[in-house]
Amino acid sequence: MPVAEETVREALKVVVDPELFVNIVDLGLIYEIKIDEQPEGTSNVQVAMTMTSPACPAGPQLLSQSHAVVQRLDGVGEVDVKLVMEPPWTPDRMTEDARDQLGIF
Repeated sequence: MPVAEETVREALKVVVDPELFVNIVDLGLIYEIKIDEQPEGTSNVQVAMTMTSPACPAGPQLLSQSHAVVQRLDGVGEVDVKLVMEPPWTPDRMTEDARDQLGIF
């Protein structure tokens, strides 16, 4: 059974930005999730994500944690988490929950 995009997105919510204390999904750092079903029944997952700034000191940690949580999902084969900087992240990508948590109105 293929892995659903929503399953991947929910799993990524456990990855929290250590400076902002908000998960990377609600921050709007996840740009794209691609799932490619494999003949043996697994799904390869590609995640395109960004950082709040190009010099984000937590970047390597967030990439590593994202890879790890997706890899642990049942039915997942290969995982590729790519850092992209285009388009640049802006606060308007955040969910209302993230805005509330950070006190941005």
